[in-house]
Amino acid sequence: MTAVNVDGEIIILDMGVRLDRVLIHEDTDISKLHSLELIEKGIIPNDTVMKNIEGEVKAIVLSHGHLDHIGAVPKLAHRYNAPIIGTPYTIELVKREILSEKKFDVRNPLIVLNAGESIDLTPNITLEFIRITHSIPDAVLPVLHTPYGAIVYGNDFKFDNFPVVGERPDYRAIKKVGKNGVLCFISETTRINHEGKTPPEIIASGLLKNDLLAADNDKNGIIVTTFSSHIARIKSITDIAEKMDRTPVLLGRSMMRYCGIAQDIGLVKFPEDLRIYGDPSSIEMALKNIVKEGKEKYLIIATGHQGEEGAVLSRMATNKTPYKFDKYDCVVFSADPIPNPMNAAQRYMLESRLKLLGVRIFKGAHVSGHAAKEDHRDMLRWLNPEHIIPSHGDFNLTAEYTKLAEEEGYRLGEDVHLLRNGQCLSFERII
Repeated sequence: MTAVNVDGEIIILDMGVRLDRVLIHEDTDISKLHSLELIEKGIIPNDTVMKNIEGEVKAIVLSHGHLDHIGAVPKLAHRYNAPIIGTPYTIELVKREILSEKKFDVRNPLIVLNAGESIDLTPNITLEFIRITHSIPDAVLPVLHTPYGAIVYGNDFKFDNFPVVGERPDYRAIKKVGKNGVLCFISETTRINHEGKTPPEIIASGLLKNDLLAADNDKNGIIVTTFSSHIARIKSITDIAEKMDRTPVLLGRSMMRYCGIAQDIGLVKFPEDLRIYGDPSSIEMALKNIVKEGKEKYLIIATGHQGEEGAVLSRMATNKTPYKFDKYDCVVFSADPIPNPMNAAQRYMLESRLKLLGVRIFKGAHVSGHAAKEDHRDMLRWLNPEHIIPSHGDFNLTAEYTKLAEEEGYRLGEDVHLLRNGQCLSFERII
């Protein structure tokens, strides 16, 4: 959560949750927890610092629909007399989050703004959404046009020139903002320590085809696990299921939410025989039918790629569902472990359990949704910002980004600023 204050007019950018702090996975429900408890545990932003800032919040702007960017909206948005603005898919996800909230009544107006469009937030601030690619549809770079120059918010993005769902980034708009003058660029740093450029999503699609179509698995059960918000990845998997003459089955509450909304608003077209089951009882029944009718007729796409306890795949691996793994059944991990010790341990335990059951494990059919070092270099050169705030990463990553910025002529403490949560940075300029 970032707040930009322009002469007393405040724009909030994103309101997310820290997934790792609550050992959360995609099906976890935090709707019954109070915001103060979540703040104390470091799960949602501590927005009490806003009490010390003079000004009025005019809008809450959301960059995309991942929970680490919208998950705190039901807990915090009601504190501000301001509309919530996002792209169509993001706003639909926010609606679902608000409807499921048990503690607070969020009645902020919801405003849809498409990529490529602009809206005047105040007489002095205009919001522009620039189309970008990420591991969820309808992601944008929010740009605040102010009398002092543009503020560009780059959490999160990649440059995918061969997207499976949606369109390429709007490079022309990015370069135009740079030519008109950028006061500050706030940038993610998740993959700054990876050399080169992040591969396009079509590469992951090809890797999945290699794993699924080229393996001896005609008579075995197949389960693919990936991020339920990664609509492009799930689209690729369902298309492969059709080629294998298998019925694709999505299992998990978050699968139903993310994929159902994407299909309802026309972002993606899944195969007609796709089946989606969200609540535990319907998942149990679906797995019972799959076993009864024959595993070889279905391709299951399930939550649980991080080894999260309670997720569908973990429950399957511990014999807590009607589905029992047979020797040579296949599990494809189309997602990398999130880099922290808890996730690594959970994923290791899940894989070990599957191996003991004789399951064939496939890994590596994944590409990141985050920019790598040379993508970041391109973005810096196109925007040519006066100031940079590396963000969305620990100090190792923000420091690594600082090295890149210094290669491009910036200097730490002068025009590159490393901030801790709750800190303020002020720019003063006479216009």
